[in-house]
Amino acid sequence: MQQVQKKDIRSLSPEQLKQEFIAMGEPAFRAKQVYEWLWVKSCTDFDEMSNLSKPLREKLKEQFTINYVVVNQSQFSSDKTIKSTFRLYDGNIIEGVLIPATDRMTACVSSQVGCSLTCKFCATGYMERKRNLNADEIYDQVVLIDKQAKDNYNAPLTNIVYMGMGEPLLNYANVLKSIERITAPDGLNMAAKRITVSTAGIAKMIKKLGDDAVRFNLALSLHAANDEKRNTIMPINEQNSLKALAEALKYFYSKTKNPVTYEYIVFNDFNDNIDDAEELVRFCRHIPCKVNIIEYNPISFADFENAGVDKIEAFAAHLRKNGINTNIRRSRGKDIDAACGQLAVKS
Repeated sequence: MQQVQKKDIRSLSPEQLKQEFIAMGEPAFRAKQVYEWLWVKSCTDFDEMSNLSKPLREKLKEQFTINYVVVNQSQFSSDKTIKSTFRLYDGNIIEGVLIPATDRMTACVSSQVGCSLTCKFCATGYMERKRNLNADEIYDQVVLIDKQAKDNYNAPLTNIVYMGMGEPLLNYANVLKSIERITAPDGLNMAAKRITVSTAGIAKMIKKLGDDAVRFNLALSLHAANDEKRNTIMPINEQNSLKALAEALKYFYSKTKNPVTYEYIVFNDFNDNIDDAEELVRFCRHIPCKVNIIEYNPISFADFENAGVDKIEAFAAHLRKNGINTNIRRSRGKDIDAACGQLAVKS
């Protein structure tokens, strides 16, 4: 006898779930109870749904599956950062990071298994992109990292950054659905302003974010405000030039009124002089923004070096002199390859 393919219950909307219950001859209000178990209580086992009868739980197990994510392995950095590998239902592995600080607990989550963008300075860019993550797989990372924060530091998550493996805007629908579940009152009920989605720069999808009037923060991995240099390290720039990105960002800002963060790694002898800083100043004139200068974290595949402290300070000083809100971000978790640009599942 052919085995019936079970439906992934978390892929269903509340209305779809209600229809499934009606089709099973169950009262519609049961769907609301199950939805709450799945998304408010983050339940991954039908047997734990204690306000459902045992026969109904058995019926659910026969027809549906919950493809939940589990922590495969965790590493603890000397600076208290925790990097975890997560195992997906199909055996694929992704990575996520908990970054604790005195005033916040930040989860860095992945949106794809691997990445297709081949940025030259990023370890994930040297991996093959296997598939997009489903919305519930992104949601599960947040739940699991929140548990790590509470278990290890007695504090809940305060912030989420989509800066792990993959390009979030190439998994647009699932990323937005995951944020909807994370921010919804019948979900994790986190504030959208506590969430930042980071992109390498896909102009048409940045415009789509504007059309969808998103409330979360947008960050652009810029790293050069000069097309020739950006093409060298980020091949995506060849189809998404700085001019195209500037137009898309203006459109995004006109629709959302959200300032954008530009992430800029200062590489030694590549994009670290005052002329480079001046090009960045000009790019920053397009819309309200701030700049995060990020420390480069070396990877074995690439031959880049972090610029010296004096050069980074001079670079930042030039931006500030021109009225640009600029932060220098120190990397966390470098000793366990958990820092920006270092996530790559070791086989």
